[in-house]
Amino acid sequence: MQIAANIVVALVALLHVYILVLEMFLWEKPAGLRAFRQTPASAAATKVLAANQGLYNGFLAAGLCWGLLAHNAANEIKVFFLLCVFVAGVYGAMTASRKILFIQSAPALLGLVLIFLS
Repeated sequence: MQIAANIVVALVALLHVYILVLEMFLWEKPAGLRAFRQTPASAAATKVLAANQGLYNGFLAAGLCWGLLAHNAANEIKVFFLLCVFVAGVYGAMTASRKILFIQSAPALLGLVLIFLS
């Protein structure tokens, strides 16, 4: 069960690296415009805010990777950062798009369940 939990944690970390790339580097490019349903004008106006959000997603990914690599308190670290991801996803679902609940919160919740079962 621990291996399954670590695989899910790694996938959640990769997802947040992908979001970092979209928000920091591709926000005004076709992939970023499509992913966030932005117009070129709205993307240009919100570029700095998106980059800031991307940085935070990078911190979440870094924390999850730290939990995967840590020997002492590894599960506690993973649980903390998965809870951060989960809460951010719930907030995003309430304020931006319901699909965030399935894209972000559901995998984090799965990781938490697997950690608690292992």
